[in-house]
Amino acid sequence: MPSPIAMPKPGQFTEECTIVKWLKKEGDKVAKGDILFEIETDKANMEVESFFEGTLLKILTPEGGTVPVQAVVAWVGQPGEAIPATPPPPTPAAKPAAQPEVSVQKSAVSQTQTADVAAPQVVIQKPQAVQPAAPRKLKISPRAKVLAERSVINPAPIRGTGPGGRIVEKDVVAYLEAKSYAQLKITPTAKEMAAKEKLDLLSIRGTGDAGKITVEDIKRAVAEKPKAMSKMRQVIAQRLTQSFTSTPHFFVTVSVDMTDLVAYRATLKAKNMPYSVTDFIAMAVTLSLKEFPAVNSSTDGKSVWWHSKVNLGLAVSLESGLVVPVIRDADDLTLLELHDRSATLVEKARNGKLLPDEMSGSTFTMSNMGMMNVENFTAIINPGEAAILAVSSTTKQPVVKDDKVVVRQIMKITLSSDHQIIDGAHAAQFANAIKAKLENVELWKTLV
Repeated sequence: MPSPIAMPKPGQFTEECTIVKWLKKEGDKVAKGDILFEIETDKANMEVESFFEGTLLKILTPEGGTVPVQAVVAWVGQPGEAIPATPPPPTPAAKPAAQPEVSVQKSAVSQTQTADVAAPQVVIQKPQAVQPAAPRKLKISPRAKVLAERSVINPAPIRGTGPGGRIVEKDVVAYLEAKSYAQLKITPTAKEMAAKEKLDLLSIRGTGDAGKITVEDIKRAVAEKPKAMSKMRQVIAQRLTQSFTSTPHFFVTVSVDMTDLVAYRATLKAKNMPYSVTDFIAMAVTLSLKEFPAVNSSTDGKSVWWHSKVNLGLAVSLESGLVVPVIRDADDLTLLELHDRSATLVEKARNGKLLPDEMSGSTFTMSNMGMMNVENFTAIINPGEAAILAVSSTTKQPVVKDDKVVVRQIMKITLSSDHQIIDGAHAAQFANAIKAKLENVELWKTLV
């Protein structure tokens, strides 16, 4: 009997995924562990492997298709086996009495285990989203539609005079005359390209001789067309907008004298020791979070709960968006272990190989733009956390030290705090605790 290939559930809150690319085609042999397809989730692109052997009999969801998690997207079996007419529906999660709907699922992404259609999953009920009103259907006669398409214009602005406001051919003719369409100049290649891209010639300004619309004008218009945001960008926008509008952000900036630490790191580098400035900052943050447990907490506006472990998120910028790999139990790691874990996660992030569990569960996040020549910036708190640290570039600046003006290497760090649970004084103390550690080279000599 054929085995169903289900869309996995890569993350706790993931409800649907898009198939970006099929790496197998119908009729191909499939072995356990073979990568079947690549999906786009709200956090990253991920590869999905097969847990069955046989032949890929049928692909139900093509490239670009978006389906709910657990939906059957393909069938694997032996050649000639009958494929069920209707894929089995996902098994609904059990509802314990007086409890939110909860069950547990294992993902079939990359190096996970089994991929059952009815695999249990975490399901959290959300308020029903209000459905947007369906777009108004354009009433236009077939002859009017053909004329509009031949003229390469958008008929939507045309006021219809036919029955029920229907646009008829004479309405299109009148519209073209009113817009001086006859005086429009365009090269044949440009007009053909505009028709293919479904552009409106009346909205394009020609830059050729005497205002003629050229191929370059069409290319520019195509480049300006709205493009759908990736799922990752949509989720980033949704979550950060929610955080910034629902969380009272409070910002504290301190300047850190990195001169001695930069010099100490140079001596370590000469000994082929791998530590980066980010490693020292991450360790200083981790040590300070243990001293200030309120900063390593979460709130829902009514209750506050402290996280006994430090799960440190590191914001990594990718071409497709921002991901936050998580160093779990950072408070249990040595400086070298912290470096190794960080380097591994960042490399996986840049290669698109992060697993869902490596991008969730952070209790505090660092966003380091030190390599981008940034004097200062503020970051938006990740939902579920109480604060985030923005790290700017280290630059040479004149400062007063021992009543003398000297050149020192200064780095600004800005803490964004949730004012619901962190007061201004507490935020300042935490930021200065990080500063004190980074300026204390003797501390690092005991940790290296």
